[in-house]
Amino acid sequence: MAVTRTPRDRWIEEGLLVLAEGGPDAVRVEVLAKRLGVTKGGFYGFFEDREALLRAMLDVWQRESTDEVIARVQREGGDPRSQIQRAGVLTFSGSRLLPIDLAIRAWARRDEVVAERLRAVDNRRMALLRQMIGTFCSDPEEIEARALLAFCMAIGVHFLAADHEQHTRRAVTQRAVDLLFDRAPRPAAAETATRKR
Repeated sequence: MAVTRTPRDRWIEEGLLVLAEGGPDAVRVEVLAKRLGVTKGGFYGFFEDREALLRAMLDVWQRESTDEVIARVQREGGDPRSQIQRAGVLTFSGSRLLPIDLAIRAWARRDEVVAERLRAVDNRRMALLRQMIGTFCSDPEEIEARALLAFCMAIGVHFLAADHEQHTRRAVTQRAVDLLFDRAPRPAAAETATRKR
C-alpha cells in the first residue's frame, strides 16, 4: 500500500496559520509536521528548505489577498462603494486573511524582502481604492486622501483600544465609512448611534 504524501498546499496553509499565531520564527518544519500529524521527510519533497516554504507562503498570501479578493469583488458586482466595502470585509474583517495580514505587517518591519511584498500588496489595494473612489469623487488629491483614510481605518481599527463613549465600535466604524464614501448614514447605524446618545 502506497503512503499518501501530505499535499504541498497543506504545508503552506499550516505555515500561514502558524505565522498568524506566532510570527515567522514559529514557522518551523518540525512544528508543521507535528501539527499535520506527519513526519518532516515529506516536507522536503516539496520545498528545498524553510526559506522556500516562507516564499511560497508569501506567494499564496499575495495572490489570495489581491487577485482573488479583486476577482470576487468584481464577480459579485455592485456599486463602487459597496465593492470597496466588500474588499475590506474580505480582507480585514475577521476573515482568514486578517490574522495573516497583521502577522505579515509585523514581519515586514524587520525583513526588507517581506516589506517589498507587503508594499506590492498595499499598492494593489490602494489602486483599487483610487479607482473606486474616483467614480464618485473627481479631485485627485481628495481621492488619494480618502483612499489613505479608508485603508488606514481598515487596518488601524484592529489596533485601536479606545472606547467610543456611548457608541458601539461597529456603529462608529460604519459612520466613518459613510463619511469617507459620501453616503447617507445607514438606518441601522444611525439608529444605533442615536439610541446610544
